[in-house]
Amino acid sequence: MMGNGFGLGFPGLGMILVWVVVIALAVWLVRAFVGNGHGAGQSQGKSALQILDDRYARGEIDRDEFEQKRGDLSD
Repeated sequence: MMGNGFGLGFPGLGMILVWVVVIALAVWLVRAFVGNGHGAGQSQGKSALQILDDRYARGEIDRDEFEQKRGDLSD
């Protein structure tokens, strides 16, 4: 009885499948944390004022900070 291949019938095939899953998981994690051009890079193509407006609308910054930053950007 052979003990390799994780019982899939072909020696080594099981290990290849394990490595495929590990690599796919690593690629998914990198894309989740770094971004793949979708989602994480949503601010691409927006002007600084649009980003500032969005942050204010979401409540990330208060009115004073918004006004100060808007003044800085329009200088």
